[in-house]
Amino acid sequence: MNKLPVFLSILPFAIFIFIFLFKKVSLLKSSIVILALYTIESIFYWKIFPSFLYTSYGKGFFVALDIFIIIFGAIFFLEILKDLKIIKNISHYLGTISKDYRIQVIIIAWFFECFIEGTAGFGTPAAIAVPILIGLGLSPIKSLIVGLLGNSVPGVFGAAGTPIKIGFTGLNTTGVPLISSLLNCVGFIVPVFMLWVITSDRINRKKEFLDALPFAVWSGLAFVIPSVLIVFLGQEFPSILGSIIGLGIIIFSVKIGFLVPKEKISLLTEEEKKEASLSPFKAFLPYILLIVLLISGKLFLSKIGIPISLGFNYTFNLFNPGFMFIISGLLVILIWKEKFGIIVSSIKRSLNGAIHPFFVVFFMSVMVQLMINSGQNQTGILSAISVITRIFETSWLPFFTPFIGAFGAFMTGSVTISNIMFGHLFSIASTNLSLNTSIILSLGVVGAAVGNMIALGDILTAEAVTGLKNSELKVLKGVIVPCLIYLLILGLIGILFLS
Repeated sequence: MNKLPVFLSILPFAIFIFIFLFKKVSLLKSSIVILALYTIESIFYWKIFPSFLYTSYGKGFFVALDIFIIIFGAIFFLEILKDLKIIKNISHYLGTISKDYRIQVIIIAWFFECFIEGTAGFGTPAAIAVPILIGLGLSPIKSLIVGLLGNSVPGVFGAAGTPIKIGFTGLNTTGVPLISSLLNCVGFIVPVFMLWVITSDRINRKKEFLDALPFAVWSGLAFVIPSVLIVFLGQEFPSILGSIIGLGIIIFSVKIGFLVPKEKISLLTEEEKKEASLSPFKAFLPYILLIVLLISGKLFLSKIGIPISLGFNYTFNLFNPGFMFIISGLLVILIWKEKFGIIVSSIKRSLNGAIHPFFVVFFMSVMVQLMINSGQNQTGILSAISVITRIFETSWLPFFTPFIGAFGAFMTGSVTISNIMFGHLFSIASTNLSLNTSIILSLGVVGAAVGNMIALGDILTAEAVTGLKNSELKVLKGVIVPCLIYLLILGLIGILFLS
């Protein structure tokens, strides 16, 4: 095989990794560089037909537009909840389920984060949960580590199913949600990792860890098992409803004393505890509205699309979770009888928060489209995607796929973007190797979700809300071992089922 196509196909990725990881160039600028290089190569080396160059940019734009609407809506909804102190009240009620700090941490960093990841995604769970964890008495570093651990497993179905729905655009994802939910069951060990971290420097570390270990395992199962049972409703719901059902199970378990530590240990004094200003029903009402709208939208709008023909064909689906977020936020303002000025400020913050991810997804999506369409050329050279895929064509692909997905999330801070980057590679390589494509794609998306534990963007975001600076190395040391253990288990499962 000619080495030049291989070199040119890999070169933009190599430069991306170098400037992003070692030169500390921002993700946005790094994605511009990789797209520019692939565009230049497509034009001057592959000599792609102009119509396919145009199609690549057009489809990339509409994929990014879908993401933009979701992120804008999610931020809009969360900003309103923050302004109305609803998030603080929710965290208060979650923290009062038990007086034991181990149970409190798992409820906040596991169930609450799973729910936030399921509804909003894109780094918001850790950013919201970490300050709450600090408020429970954890140190900022421990709070960061635990918050990142919780921002992993639900990422498979994060932001109402975006990683699979948008990340694998153009691929056959039949069976991927179900298989991913089954692989995600490995995630029951994450609360155990959390427990290990929060008890690590305690005087009675071993006793405090072992006493709460059954509860941590039970909490893990209480989320992952309902998620599997919920997946038939659609990829939008496993993380959202799985966390709600799991939290209900755990609240009942705490009330009857099932698997909870006998000795209740608090990290706060009575004076440090704060009271809620809203009733439980009013505090949780916004999320009740959101869930109702998401389910209604899935039932009545999911099959309705607007066909777009602009020299290429694209169908814009009316069921975009972002619209449901926006409607929920507006309903909250009406119910709370707030002044509509809050809408303007929320829109401004939402635009500021969504525009950066929009451009990153746009550049990455166009890059992937160019890699696919570069085979439509005047030279007869195989497409860049086909050339790179041959490198992945090894019997060890099932083992390495989760690690590749995690690497994508580590670089970009997004399961969705990781899937955009590597999804087509996984699909073509698995087809050429006669492996089950759905299983390979599922290993990739679950691996990418695990990679959220070490995502640089999420670490920086969580650091920003805590006021910590230059703590990346300490945080990475705290999450890297759980991340590698999880990925190793997934890789072995992949080899076991596809060997």
